[in-house]
Amino acid sequence: MRETVVTRFAPSPTGYLHIGGARTALFNWLYARAHGGKMLLRIEDTDRERSTDAAIKAISEGLTWLGLDWDGEAYSQYARAPRHREVAEQLVADGKAYYCFATPDELTEMREKARAEGRPPRYDGRWRDRDPSEAPAGAKGAIRIKAPRDGETLVDDQVQGRVTFPNKDLDDFIILRSDGNPTYMLAVVVDDHDMGVTHIIRGDDHLTNAARQTVISHALGWDVPVMAHIPLIHGPDGAKLSKRHGALGVDAYRDMGYLPEAMRNYLVRLGWAHGDDEIFSTEQMLEWFGFDGMGKSPSRFDFAKLESINGHYMRASDDARLLKALKEFLPHTEGGPEILARLDADMEAKLLAAMPGLKDRAKTLVELADSAGYLWAERPLDIDEKALKLLDEAGKAVLAGLLPKLQALDEWSVEATESAVRAYAEEADLKLGKVAQPLRAALTGRTTSPGIFDVLMVLGRDEALARIADQAA
Repeated sequence: MRETVVTRFAPSPTGYLHIGGARTALFNWLYARAHGGKMLLRIEDTDRERSTDAAIKAISEGLTWLGLDWDGEAYSQYARAPRHREVAEQLVADGKAYYCFATPDELTEMREKARAEGRPPRYDGRWRDRDPSEAPAGAKGAIRIKAPRDGETLVDDQVQGRVTFPNKDLDDFIILRSDGNPTYMLAVVVDDHDMGVTHIIRGDDHLTNAARQTVISHALGWDVPVMAHIPLIHGPDGAKLSKRHGALGVDAYRDMGYLPEAMRNYLVRLGWAHGDDEIFSTEQMLEWFGFDGMGKSPSRFDFAKLESINGHYMRASDDARLLKALKEFLPHTEGGPEILARLDADMEAKLLAAMPGLKDRAKTLVELADSAGYLWAERPLDIDEKALKLLDEAGKAVLAGLLPKLQALDEWSVEATESAVRAYAEEADLKLGKVAQPLRAALTGRTTSPGIFDVLMVLGRDEALARIADQAA
């Protein structure tokens, strides 16, 4: 019987869902869904001082915005601390771990001696074979694993290949602190085992942890999940990703007007490839995603590439889908709630009618909202500086001459308005641009917009004529 694939995304709730975490979640989600398996969400909240409910909410909202769901309720690692303690104590009972009563001063002395001798600081195993009865009265010991001292620990990684770690470098690390709280190393192994996790996909900064977690798994007689450690994301300059490069929360990308489907497409290409393909539907990702497409080198975050991909998705999106995305985006922008309040059925109909011209010019929802602003702008329009230059005495005279031609139209359509504007330009011996430019300024308050005849049509006869009259000489 084929084993059900179970992956997990296990963030620490100490802040937002950053872009590297979002990619890790996406890879876990894709692998699980591609194999008909499950992805679990485990909140690794054992650091009680730094873990916050606000961060947990930000993580779940970020995943939901990206379109990544998980199976069952989110697990709290902290809530499972009694189970972690039980396993640690069982390891002691089985002779696979031991209580250590080394004092802070002794540990400091060990580190300083190792440093003086040019060795990496390692615990020297002084309590490994001693009886706990030798401990000072009332002392609370930590539990350390009895790590193998000779040979190597192997990690067969799906991305990095076979990686070996000399056991002498791993030492007898702590799995339960003297205050009774489990360490990250123990908690992860126990949780992955109890939750049936079959595949661990995470950043390669956890590769050394994989060796220590393998030691714990072997001591418990448990199978080690399949591991895949993916290279980290770097900035365009090759340095570790920072805020100046784009190491922001997923919510920041939402607020910058990126579409979740574009973010998924961009993120999947940071560390994974399928030939030279750049654009992937979710269905294609699920069909093609696998470890064989993952690279060993860090990927580089590129805002220009993200914007380009987002522009593709904007242009390819169904108009109704973009309207929905815009309505979801507006509450997160300055002035957006006020705009949203004005989006009645009539205004939504205008937006849908304008969408083909708007989306071809916008790379983000920010740009889409900005270029659509003429639709909900109130008269008299706030004319920007460049547009004001077009509405000089000559421009106003053009509008004054054009206005009665448009008012006389029996039909208000793209074809009818275009015919009237062209006829007026020819009659006045003007190039079309000399008419269209002040007309655009009067209708939108800008020097750029979708096609001017589309603008006339979408605004409707009454509103368009009123805006022209406001600026006519």
